[in-house]
Amino acid sequence: MQNKHLIEVLENVKKRDGDQPEFIQAVTEVFESLDPVADARPDLIKAGVFERIVEPERQIIFRVPWVDDNGKVQVNRGFRVQFNSAIGPYKGGIRLHPSVYLGIIKFLGFEQIFKNSLTTLPMGGGKGGSDFDPKGKSDAEVMRFCQSFMTELSKHIGPDTDVPAGDIGTGAREVAYMFGQYKRLRNEFTGVLTGKGLTFGGSLARTEATGYGLCYFTNEVLKANGKSFEGQTVCISGSGNVAIYACEKATALGAKVITMSDSNGYIVDKNGIDLDCVKQLKEVERKRIKEYVSTHPDAEYHEGCSGVWTVPCDIALPCATQNEINEESAKALAANGCYCICEGANMPSTPEAIEVYFANNMLYGPAKAANAGGVAVSGLEMSQNSMRYGWTFEEVDDKLKNIMKDIFAACDSASKEFGMEGNYMAGANIAGFLKVAEAMKAQGCV
Repeated sequence: MQNKHLIEVLENVKKRDGDQPEFIQAVTEVFESLDPVADARPDLIKAGVFERIVEPERQIIFRVPWVDDNGKVQVNRGFRVQFNSAIGPYKGGIRLHPSVYLGIIKFLGFEQIFKNSLTTLPMGGGKGGSDFDPKGKSDAEVMRFCQSFMTELSKHIGPDTDVPAGDIGTGAREVAYMFGQYKRLRNEFTGVLTGKGLTFGGSLARTEATGYGLCYFTNEVLKANGKSFEGQTVCISGSGNVAIYACEKATALGAKVITMSDSNGYIVDKNGIDLDCVKQLKEVERKRIKEYVSTHPDAEYHEGCSGVWTVPCDIALPCATQNEINEESAKALAANGCYCICEGANMPSTPEAIEVYFANNMLYGPAKAANAGGVAVSGLEMSQNSMRYGWTFEEVDDKLKNIMKDIFAACDSASKEFGMEGNYMAGANIAGFLKVAEAMKAQGCV
């Protein structure tokens, strides 16, 4: 980073938010891409856009008391960061995981600004969550937590203000409980949450959207560089929603997916992952991925997560969590012949890993572009709710495919315009930023 103004703004972020390393990492990565933009657009500096875009418009922290099945009161902490509404109502998921704290939510919300901008849909950036862990909880306990969480959150959201969605730990069950409580409290049936069930306003293809969109984006990256999924070996991390449907679509496009993982370890199936088995384990039985090998004797299970990146492959699709690929893992991927990494999780690569990708001329699709399919279809769900209408699966999937193509085209075009051809990370950051920046400048100092 060379621009003096960006350096000063980043230093101020570090001073204010020094206890939030994930947020600082996200801001640093974006600002490093924006160097040429800051040089070319002194009007944005004069308008204070860079200072404003790193400070959330609103940060809400609240207590979430709930009663477990033993009648004991439990207390968690809830968050909603409404980061930027320059181009539309705040939009972003709710993460339920023990690791959640303000810095995680801020990094996710900051990334969401640019991701939502890239979709071309009118959505601002926001994120929420809690340090509640739904794993091991009964349906009744999850329901009581979700109702308590929404009792407070309902005061701050609405279809034209802030529209939350799912994320890690927040699936169809949790979204449904939250929507039911919102409806009960506000006495209105609106599109205030996305990822809803199909019987009450949800969109077809929403479940598949992030994984499918990841593969549509990756396919555009591959095509632009004379390659395709056909006949390629793919390593995927994770075994949740994103990973499952990335595996499904990559397989449909002609690839062979050989790995999946969870927080305990990973499986390797050189014959190709049996996705029906994984869906049964994870979506129906809610079991650990290691159970896969009990019915697939040729497959291997290994404890620990990072080892999944030592498995030789052509294409890597990290779909688990932030910073799951470090420098060592990135070097292992490069040494074993991987030439393309596209991110299904949010910020799964450390800065050192990204340096390895570029040093080895690997094709790299950053999360804010590659995994935007989920929020894109959330935006389409909002549109359907506003119209009191629903599109077919094929219609939504076709719109998703076109959105992901357009996102790649915007990244590619911006990278070329600012002298960084092939750097899709810089292209994504610049293209996403400029739309928001122009809106912020036009609306004045707000």
